[in-house]
Amino acid sequence: MERVQPPKFVGPVLRGMNQDIIEALLTAIEADNPDAELLYEDHGGYVRIHTPWRCRVTRKSLEAALGRCFRLPELEPSLSGFSGRMRCVGDELLEWYLERED
Repeated sequence: MERVQPPKFVGPVLRGMNQDIIEALLTAIEADNPDAELLYEDHGGYVRIHTPWRCRVTRKSLEAALGRCFRLPELEPSLSGFSGRMRCVGDELLEWYLERED
């Protein structure tokens, strides 16, 4: 009998961030991970946004959702933690993952 491994979720944990930015980040992550199940948890003091195995967000999609310019490094002060590994590709992409594909 084949065992199916349940998905492992990865993504950012944010604390003390403006609600407009959190909502834009949620919209951007949905856009950048169109086929992924999205897990959003608001715990009052922090927000967790996760997808299975790999979670991406691009500057372009975040700016489109926010309606203004936004540099991805501006997330760093509010990024209190994350699940998985994280990599930043310049100012264009943030990605959380379990295993690299490259």
